[in-house]
Amino acid sequence: MIIGIGSDLIDITRIEATIRRFGDRFLDRIFTPVERARSERRRLSVESYAKRFAAKEACAKALGTGFRRGVFWRDMGVVNLPSGRPTLTLTGGALQRLQAITPVGHEARIDLSITDEPPLAQAFVIITAVPLSHASPDQKNGQGVS
Repeated sequence: MIIGIGSDLIDITRIEATIRRFGDRFLDRIFTPVERARSERRRLSVESYAKRFAAKEACAKALGTGFRRGVFWRDMGVVNLPSGRPTLTLTGGALQRLQAITPVGHEARIDLSITDEPPLAQAFVIITAVPLSHASPDQKNGQGVS
């Protein structure tokens, strides 16, 4: 069952200007060390950061809180599962909110789609509750939680 949906569309040049203006102060406030390392390895690092920014916005919407009620930017980190599928790992207030909206006897699964077509980056998040007996190997390995 779907327990949350969120989407976000962002202008990549806005992220580029913010990085240029605030540098590490912005990057450290918004992105996890894993996200920073992955984005910095990319030839188009600004696009990578923009997609991750959009993913966090979409996830906060899917959680139903936005960035309030204890949910902060670095509580959500874009990661790839061993299969290569992108998802988000949640900690802190975001994880607490996810646990609160996940029905008993279910495990949350976070599906993430990210893309960019400059000057835009887009993310779409669907959070589903899957009965524990039907959890996939990715879910049983802790996907979606930390």
